[in-house]
This record gives sequence, C-alpha cells and structure tokens, in this order.
Amino acid sequence: MSASGGAVRSPALAPFRVRSFRFQWPADLAASWAMEMEMLILGWYVLVETRSVLMLTVFASLQYVGTLLSPMFGVMGDRIGHRIVLCAMRGLYATLASVLMVAAFMDTVTPTLVLMTTAVLGLVKPSDIGMRTALVGETVPPAHLMPAMSIQRTTQDSARIAGALTGAGLVAMLGMSWAYVFVVIFYGISLLLSTRVIESRSASHAAAVQQATPWRDLKEGMSYVWRAPHLRATMFFAFLLNLTAFPLFTGLMPYVAKEVYGASQTTLGTMVAAGASGALFGSIIMSRFGGSFAPARAMLVFGAAWLGMLLLFAQTRSPAEGIPLLFIAGIMQTMGLIPISTLLLRTSDERYRGRIMGIRMLAIYGNLPGLLLAGQLIAHFGYGLMATAYSLFGLLTTALIAWYWWSHLWQSGSAANRR
Repeated sequence: MSASGGAVRSPALAPFRVRSFRFQWPADLAASWAMEMEMLILGWYVLVETRSVLMLTVFASLQYVGTLLSPMFGVMGDRIGHRIVLCAMRGLYATLASVLMVAAFMDTVTPTLVLMTTAVLGLVKPSDIGMRTALVGETVPPAHLMPAMSIQRTTQDSARIAGALTGAGLVAMLGMSWAYVFVVIFYGISLLLSTRVIESRSASHAAAVQQATPWRDLKEGMSYVWRAPHLRATMFFAFLLNLTAFPLFTGLMPYVAKEVYGASQTTLGTMVAAGASGALFGSIIMSRFGGSFAPARAMLVFGAAWLGMLLLFAQTRSPAEGIPLLFIAGIMQTMGLIPISTLLLRTSDERYRGRIMGIRMLAIYGNLPGLLLAGQLIAHFGYGLMATAYSLFGLLTTALIAWYWWSHLWQSGSAANRR
C-alpha cells in the first residue's frame, strides 16, 4: 500500500505516489543533466587549451572546494527548509551558466574565466546531492526509501549518459556557445520544477531549530554522528570511496581518453556513457531488489567490487578493453552508494536529516586531495601505476573498516543492516 492508501503495481514505483517526488525527480534529473554536460564541456576545454593534466585536476578539484560548507547547507535546510535552499542553489547554477554562455557567444572564454566560475560553482555544488537526498527523506515514507533512493540515483546516472553523449555531440556540431544554451535551459527547468515541491515539516520541528543557533545545530549534528558507530563508519567509508574510486571513475576520464587511449572527445563521451549506463542499470536493480539487501553489508561488498573493477580498468590500454569494464564498474558503484544514503536516512532522527546529509557530503572532500595527488603521481609514475595504487589502497582500507566495525556493519542484527 502507498502512503496515500492506494495499491501500487510495483514497490519500485511506490515513491511516485507522492506528489512532491513526482516534481522533485524531474527537477533533479534536469539539474543533473545540465551539470554533466557542463563539466564535460569545460573539462575538455581546459585540457585542450592548457594541454596540462595538472590543470585538468585543478579544474576537477575546484568543483569540490565548497565541500566543507556542506554541513552548514544542511543546517540551513533544517532551519528554513530543504526546498528553499535547493531552489537558491539552482538559481545560482543557472546564473553562472548564463555568464559562460554569453562569454562563449562573445568569444571571450578563457581558462581563467572557466576556473573562476567553476570555483564559485564548487562552493555550492557539493551540497546539491545532500539537499536533494534530505528532501526525499522529508517527503517519502520510510518504507519506500530504498526504491526512492534508487530512483533518485537514476537522475545522476542517466545524466552521465545523456550529458556525456549530448555534451560532446553538441560541442562538436554547434560549438561551445550553443551547447551552453542547452545547459542554461536545463538549469531553468530544474529551478521551475523545484519550486513545486511541497516539503512537510512539523511545527515542533520548525520551532526547535529556530530556538537554537546555527553553530549549535552544526555541533549537535556532528556529535550525533560521532556517537553512533554505524554512522561514523559509514562516513569514513564514503570518504574512502571519494578519495580513491571517484577520481578514477570521473575526474581523470578526459586524461585516459586523450593520453592513454589517444582517442577523441567522442570516445570520451562513450566512455563516460558506458560507466553511467552501468550505474543506471545498477539503480534499476536496486529499485526492484534493493529491499532484500542488508544496507551496510551491501555498501561494503559492492563498494569493494567497484574498486576491483577500477583496478582492472587501470590495466587497459584501449577503449575496446576499458569500456566493458567501465560498464560493470558503474553497476557496482551505484549498488554500493545507494545503501549508504538509505542507511543514513533510515537510522537517523528526522530532526538531523539535513545535517546528516550535509556531513555526508563532507566525504566528497576526498575528491580534492585524491585528484590533486593523482595529478602529481601521474606526472612522476604514469597513470597505470597511480590508478593501481589507488585501487589497492581502497580495497585494503575497506577490509580494515569492515574488520574494525564488524559488529555494527556486518552482523545481521545491527541497526545498519535492517531491511
């Protein structure tokens, strides 16, 4: 039965019985498409114009400079509403994209301008996923959270497919300026749909957060996570994946396509789309069968499998070898990440949702040192050795996390493994 009392044909589609989710899902989809198109367009531009892998890693790292601000975005979401914060963020995305669109039409785009706008975007963008996740937790009944998070994940996975193929294709056919017209349009659609989401917040909840100061709210959220071993362990594991797996799977793809494979921008789009297609397939699997998995066990097993696939990918030297592995890696990625969000929402007090997801976004900060260190290691030792070292370190640390928090993350009766 759905939250509204009517029967649903499939548990996987139950979240769509919630009116707000029907608006939020396409809003998040449009935002994700725009982000992927924009980052692919700009990443290739920086690599071609500067001819430097170091500048590419700097560009990729700038997207995460605001990660440390994510807990404060969570605090604001808990205080004034996650929808309001999300709408303000997406208004900024549209504004920055419009600046680059105008500059492209005037032929005044430079690597410096791209890095400056990316730095401003990077102050806000890392908090987007946390805010949209907290909003889902606010509007969708707990029984439907696993399918809801799986469906929510498809917005990012399908965006990587569409963004990779469409972004590369539009630049090749129309040039950067007209490609950016589509980026601005998608951001505008996302903002419009986001305003239609209705957030349910109890009067007692609103009164409680207004009585405390924002800094006290943040301190309470940090303390709440630290006191719960399963939450603390999950945050550490999420940081590990962002430190080791994400740089290999996202930020360094332009370098692999151009320098390792000697391929074109079109091949880069195909590679990104292959990983995203696998991730989308994994999201579909989780939306249908995710309820049968113990969340903590699933995040460890599939997270380790993702690192294993990236270890194999590091040994490839052609698109024909690498693309199938990227597809499988994508499946493992999403099947490992969805249980993390589900675990955090299910086992956390609703008063702390925004702060919990804001703290979860701190894990994204792992991308920053991961990317910057990768650039230096590639310059000295080459891509293959760097990627192999990252994957092996990730696998070893995953095993250590599972061993240290065994009773909280692996035992079937633990709170983190409730289905």
